[in-house]
Amino acid sequence: MDVCTFVCSAMASIFKKTGSPYWFAAYRDAHGIRRQKTTKTKNRGKAIDMARAWERLAENGRNGTLTEAVARSVVSQLVQQSTGSPMHFHSCREWLDEWIAGKTGTTAAGTMARYKQVIADFMEFLDRKADLTLAAISPADVREYRDKLAKEGRAASTVNLQIKKVLNVPFSAAQRFGYIPLNPCAAVEALRNNDAGGRETFAPEQVTKLLNAAEGDWRGAVLTGYLTGLRLGDVANLQWHSVDLDTRLLQIKTGKTGALVTTPIHPELEKWLRSRTRGIGRAPVFPGLAGKHTGGAGGLSAQFAKLLKKAGIARKILRDGAGSGHQTSNLSFHCLRHSFVSGLANAGVAAELRQRLSGHSDDDTHARYTHHEIETLREAVAKLPGLGSFAS
Repeated sequence: MDVCTFVCSAMASIFKKTGSPYWFAAYRDAHGIRRQKTTKTKNRGKAIDMARAWERLAENGRNGTLTEAVARSVVSQLVQQSTGSPMHFHSCREWLDEWIAGKTGTTAAGTMARYKQVIADFMEFLDRKADLTLAAISPADVREYRDKLAKEGRAASTVNLQIKKVLNVPFSAAQRFGYIPLNPCAAVEALRNNDAGGRETFAPEQVTKLLNAAEGDWRGAVLTGYLTGLRLGDVANLQWHSVDLDTRLLQIKTGKTGALVTTPIHPELEKWLRSRTRGIGRAPVFPGLAGKHTGGAGGLSAQFAKLLKKAGIARKILRDGAGSGHQTSNLSFHCLRHSFVSGLANAGVAAELRQRLSGHSDDDTHARYTHHEIETLREAVAKLPGLGSFAS
């Protein structure tokens, strides 16, 4: 017989074969069949521990109690006994929570809010699967989530942003750290964007209708959106410290990109701002809109849709939210941004200047404008078609 040493350890046992420096384990598998397997260790104590662990896993399998948590625990113990370092197992929920925590203080507030919302929505979609190991999340899961968002009426660009620009990031990091062999988001194709061309711009006459129909802070918000090209969230949360009426400049850090945007104040917007009671420091320019969500049935986008109806401006639904409350139409507050850029283009303003004024540039560019550049931008903004003597 080639066995030279035999040590009993409960039901499992270890032994050495002639000519091999390693201990072998003998145990019964999940089907009750006696197995022999090398432990690949010369350490007797470690070999006994490994034999016991394999026997325990097999016994759980025979009893039908081998859960994922039990398997993770045993494997982690084996790795730590062999290497001295614990093996890291993350559930999907644990890893995404850890990743979000690591982003705190390093990411713009608007981007951080979007990360949290997307991840919370994905966790809700996964349901109990969110508490399985990270490697259990498959491309099929991500694809199903992508298709769910599309069926709810989300624009293709929005869906692609959530999958490729948000969820892809933590899964890619997990792959780099060796926690998963495959990034499930990378294996899912982006939706074809058929939304281009569906969105429209507002004509000056339509903006005037909106202003005449608007009440309270919405009046100034519409005017600001049309004459600055700022997004709805940035307009709603505009603060007085960002408004310099002496130099006639707005300077804000955008919520979406964190870019510092400097925009000359159009004469008509300047007139409106000077007519308001100026707040101090971080006081909101539009207190009735500040801090409110843009989405949802009662959000700012929905309020703007009601304003369109009140102004008698018809809009066309491009995608129906199928009961979710989320719709995509050809006219929204974001179309004021399109109108701003389009108005500049029609007035002959160069593409580079339009890019700077709309905030589509590097984060720090606008902080370094010279006086000459500011005057050039001011001249460009002044070329925007005015709204005439709208009711004030």
